[in-house]
Amino acid sequence: MRLTVYGADVPCPSCIHSPSSIETMEWLDAAIKRKFPNAPIEVQYVDIYHPLTEEDHYFTEKILKDEYFYPLVVASGQVIAEGDPRLKTIFQFLSEQGVAKAE
Repeated sequence: MRLTVYGADVPCPSCIHSPSSIETMEWLDAAIKRKFPNAPIEVQYVDIYHPLTEEDHYFTEKILKDEYFYPLVVASGQVIAEGDPRLKTIFQFLSEQGVAKAE
């Protein structure tokens, strides 16, 4: 499973005191590896000004049109979190997808 964190070097206007999008991606990756150490989960970062795939273009356009705040966390084409992502929400999504937690 792949989680994509969309963001930019500059924090979004409503998230000015929050970590950067890259820092959020790194924090999320570390937290997921602790909670789900054996799960094949990849966390990647995509800059909203340099989308790579068609799906990236779709979500970056929505961010640039202010439909979503960044950092935006997406998995399987579904928005999981935006702005200031909460681990509880992301972990719940992963559990619902059948990802096993560490014992």
